[in-house]
Amino acid sequence: MVPGHEVVGRVAKVGSKVTSFKVNDLAGVGCFVDSCRTCCNCKSGEEQFCEKHVSFSYNGTEQDMKTPTYGGYSSQMTVDEKYALRVSPNLDLKAVAPLLCAGITTYSPLKHWKVGPNSKVAILGLGGLGHMGVKFAKAFGAHTTVISTSKSKEADAKRLGADAFLLSTDAEQVQKAAQTFDFILDTVSAEHDLNTVLTMIKLNGTLCLVGVPPKAAEVHAFSLIPRRRSIAGSMIGGIKETQEMLDFCAEKGIVSDVEMIAMKDINVAYDRMVKNDVRYRFVIDMKTL
Repeated sequence: MVPGHEVVGRVAKVGSKVTSFKVNDLAGVGCFVDSCRTCCNCKSGEEQFCEKHVSFSYNGTEQDMKTPTYGGYSSQMTVDEKYALRVSPNLDLKAVAPLLCAGITTYSPLKHWKVGPNSKVAILGLGGLGHMGVKFAKAFGAHTTVISTSKSKEADAKRLGADAFLLSTDAEQVQKAAQTFDFILDTVSAEHDLNTVLTMIKLNGTLCLVGVPPKAAEVHAFSLIPRRRSIAGSMIGGIKETQEMLDFCAEKGIVSDVEMIAMKDINVAYDRMVKNDVRYRFVIDMKTL
C-alpha cells in the first residue's frame, strides 16, 4: 500500500483517446480515482458518495473490487482523465496539493450550506483543515471566527483572515458566544464536547463535522431541540465541485500553508505532525524519491 491522495504534477503521457489533457499540463489527483459512474450520485457529480464502490486513491481497490489502488507517494501515477483535475499554472504547485483533500473538505460544506456575506461562521480547530476553512469562509464574505483550545493560535487565525478568535477553554468567552453562529465547521479530530459547541449556534443553525475523533460523541437531545439546531457531516467533493474549487482558488489566489519535505524526512515529519508541529500541511517533493 502506497499512501498519497493530494497529488499534483505534470502530465508525462496521454492515451490516444484523451481529450482533457496534453503532455506538460499541470494536473491533480484527489482522494479517489474512480467510481461506478452509473448510480444517481455519480451521475449528479457526487462521485464521493457513489452507491456502489468508490476507488479511493490508495489502500482501496479498482472497480473490479480486486486490483489494489496505489497512491501518490510514487514517481508516476496513472489515472482516468475523468478523475483528474486541471491545475492553474498561476498557483504555487506545492501549495495546491492539499487543496485536493483539505481544501475540498472545507470548501464543499461551506458551499452546500450557502455560507456568504450575511453569514456568521466559526471554524473549530486551526489545523490542516481548519486553516483552509478560514480562507474559504472569508473568501465567501462571511464574518469568520476561529474557535480553538490554544491561545497560541490566535495570531495565526488573524493572519489567515479571521475576524475574531474564541478560546474554547474560557467559559466566559463561550457563554458570551451563545447563539452567535449560523454555521460551525468542526475540523477537530480529537475528543471534544459537542454539546458545548452547539450552545453557540443560532436558531436553525448547523454544526457540520469534517473531523473524525477516535470515539463516538454524546449529544443531548436538548442541545438541538430548543433552537432547532442540526448536526451534519460532509466528505470531500465530487470531481465537478473539486474543479470548481481549484478554479475559485486560482481566481482568488488561495492555496494551503505548507512545508516542503524530502521523502527521506517523512518519518520525522510524521512525528512532528503527531505533536501538532506543522503549519499547516507537509508536502513531499517526489523528485527526492
